[in-house]
Amino acid sequence: MGFIGQPLARKEDERLLAGKGCFTADVSVPGEAHAVFVRSPHAHARIRGIDATGARAMPGVLAVLTGADAAADGLQPLPLRPISINPHEVPLQGLAFPSYPALAQGEVRFVGQAVAMVVAESLAAAKDAADEVLVDYEPLPLAESACVDCDTGDAAAVEAAFRRAAHVVSLKTRINRVTGVPMEPRAALATPEEGRLTLYATSAFVQKHRTEVAAILGVPESAVRVVTRELGGNYGPRNNLYPEYPLVAWAARRLGRPVKWTCERSEAFLTDEHSRDLVAEAELALAADGSFLALRGRNVSNVGAFAVSLIPLAKGIGVSTGTYAIPVAAHRAIGLLTDTCPTSSYRAAGRPEVMYILERLIDMAARRYGFDRIALRERNLAKSFPHRNPYGLVYDSGDYVGVQAKALALARWVSFPQRKAEAKKRGRLRGIGIGNYVELNTGTPRERAVMKVTEDGRVHLVLGTLSSGQGHETAFAQLVADWLHVSTDKVTLFAGDTDVASVGGGTHSGRSLRMGASVIHAASRNLIEEGRRKAGERLEVAVADIEYVEGRFVVKGTDRSLGLFELAPLEGQHDETTTLPSFAYGTAVCEVEIDPDTGVVQVVRHCNVDDCGRAVNPLILHGQAHGGMAAGIGQALWEHCRYDEEGQLLSASFMDYALPRASDLPFFDTEISEVPSTTHPLGMRGGGEGGTTPALAAVANAICDALDIEHIELPATPERVWRLVNR
Repeated sequence: MGFIGQPLARKEDERLLAGKGCFTADVSVPGEAHAVFVRSPHAHARIRGIDATGARAMPGVLAVLTGADAAADGLQPLPLRPISINPHEVPLQGLAFPSYPALAQGEVRFVGQAVAMVVAESLAAAKDAADEVLVDYEPLPLAESACVDCDTGDAAAVEAAFRRAAHVVSLKTRINRVTGVPMEPRAALATPEEGRLTLYATSAFVQKHRTEVAAILGVPESAVRVVTRELGGNYGPRNNLYPEYPLVAWAARRLGRPVKWTCERSEAFLTDEHSRDLVAEAELALAADGSFLALRGRNVSNVGAFAVSLIPLAKGIGVSTGTYAIPVAAHRAIGLLTDTCPTSSYRAAGRPEVMYILERLIDMAARRYGFDRIALRERNLAKSFPHRNPYGLVYDSGDYVGVQAKALALARWVSFPQRKAEAKKRGRLRGIGIGNYVELNTGTPRERAVMKVTEDGRVHLVLGTLSSGQGHETAFAQLVADWLHVSTDKVTLFAGDTDVASVGGGTHSGRSLRMGASVIHAASRNLIEEGRRKAGERLEVAVADIEYVEGRFVVKGTDRSLGLFELAPLEGQHDETTTLPSFAYGTAVCEVEIDPDTGVVQVVRHCNVDDCGRAVNPLILHGQAHGGMAAGIGQALWEHCRYDEEGQLLSASFMDYALPRASDLPFFDTEISEVPSTTHPLGMRGGGEGGTTPALAAVANAICDALDIEHIELPATPERVWRLVNR
């Protein structure tokens, strides 16, 4: 039986569900000291002075470190690289990117920015001393400035298309800011050794963080090791380096002993990178028959106090025409620096926002000009491949019409009027909405796999990418088992340690299985070739006479053979660099019911059909879709990082930041489409973000359908819905 395509239960779940995982906060070493950070209560202020005299004199305090100490020791700022250089992404022209010191120097730019670091023998002593650090702030007015402002696309062609359009529909909207709220808050533990530092950290990209920590400390990369075991959640924000990681390493080196820091939930709300927060103006031009002629818009991304990442802005504009054959498009892209927590990539960075904008425009056009919203979409879906969109991205393959049809059938779209009538009898408003999407999966271009067959009957796989909940230990074992003809329980995955996996690209942009499978496949072939060579020597025949069949090296035409493990040790590896993207796509359909007396929106049905090219483990893919759907619905209905006019975060706890709960959501219906990608050697696309990407659009379209209105801003809270009902 082949293992690829089988819905095997996840190997890692037994460990994780039994509490046997090892998260960064679980790691402790003898003699460790504890760090606590003094954080700014102001969104923007000048630091006139810091008095740590009383704090340093308190029992158990080992050090109180400030930005001045960091500067004196030569600590470099965080190495920000906000603009991607991938040739398949829309290029953005940067204007000015302020440096991001690990400890604030001179001024603070957002509430929660670290101003001082207290290290003590115990956590309690560090907390007590942190309360005694006196910081003299001079509050400053909130400020904002553009770090990117550029035009993309063909503005002249777009203008000409709008002049000949029969219909034009426009939308101005703001996509709400959210935060990832991972189960396990961030943590870091640095242990100094002879001329070397080991940093245990909540890092989804240990190789990148090794390089960056070394650069900040001014030491060679070989002097830094970064280790992550269980990650405890990610989907983007943990790909970037946080200030606390190099600061803990710096303190450990300075004190000559281990230093540990564990983030508290209140700190996480303030300082975990946020996401979304896009203000957009968009217009869609249509011909009299409903054919799309052009799209134009202005996307303003609030990147926060420091430009950690502009990838959501760039990638979003790159696929802003979605799955549709829109001939021409143009956008103005603006990255705005503000006195708020930095934003970065999170679960389909930039794509949920632009799919929401486009799919809302389509529904608005259908309502305003009398088109059927399904027929309007089907008319304009791209149908021939490869398809080049207006920004030059080439969608390699797909069946957009077929996937939309599958989703409509799964959602029982044609029988919706009966359900709407039944709900009306109960005094409820029922609506149904659809959203199509396409993903742009690129990511860090380099990945390496090292595969070893050991004498004890195991296959060890070393890979640079790291799981944040996608079931890597199972899916990658299925690949190895399929290609080496061994059982999956013989395969062990090693990742998350730069001393073991020294090369790799981390986990983001749907790259893990897409790029991991490619290098594993090549490594397995190299290992088999090494086995053929050794088998030829042992069996005293030419290598050309050896073939690998069902886990054995067989002399052709004879019964002479050697098993894979009989030839151990064997090794195969492959290092690959590619910038080729993949374009996952799909359709979501959401059905809601609204209580007009309270404005409460209940999602009664939510369906997704996603095309991943080729499914390694359908069970894991369905699970990923379910999690993504919950994240998307959560943003559409509840989640919102809200700041007041003074830059204070109003939703800085679970009392004020509403997360989706299982009791709030229906059982999801998902199906997988498998149209092989023609740009991947195994036909694979990304597969973990489809649940999120179309959800904002599908939910909003369903609510507008239920309320019989043209538009609603998100999140669609009960108050907002109630006001629309009673307007």
